[in-house]
Amino acid sequence: MSDDAYLLTGARVGLRHLHEEDMAEFTERARQSAEFHHPWVALPARPEDFTAYRQRFDEPDREGFVICELESGDIAGGAAVNNIVRGAFQCGALGYGAFVHAAGRGLMAEGLRLLLRHAFGELGLHRIEANVQPGNEPSLRLVRRLGFRREGLSPDFLFINGAWRDHERWAVTTEMTRSAGPG
Repeated sequence: MSDDAYLLTGARVGLRHLHEEDMAEFTERARQSAEFHHPWVALPARPEDFTAYRQRFDEPDREGFVICELESGDIAGGAAVNNIVRGAFQCGALGYGAFVHAAGRGLMAEGLRLLLRHAFGELGLHRIEANVQPGNEPSLRLVRRLGFRREGLSPDFLFINGAWRDHERWAVTTEMTRSAGPG
């Protein structure tokens, strides 16, 4: 994939929109990562699930992305800004998942920093929220690393893998990222 296909690039990764052409690689990586993601999230591992997932991003209140390794073009993970609310709120909810082959290498942190730049710049958002299950230590470390602040706990917040799961509420605003400096 050429560099001009990316919305933004960092030292090792590029951020671009998720495309239907990503189906084969994305679903294969999701199958390889299913145990790694369980019980936190279930990414689409079948073509029909991927198509439905990708089509959600045709709605004006959602944006879907992939984070790709620049050297190989391989997809390292997926991310989305969901539930975008405009007007006085200018907020969206961040969802993300690294694929197992890319986990622990800092690629998602780099890619999500790019996503935050895009969200606060091109998308014109003021606030990004992330809801993380309390036991998901890698995800909690990631939101802390990205400068999110913990704002509370939402009991029985999302229905995931057959049960209503509690989530910690985390958020970052454009002012917080400006005051944090380069990261």
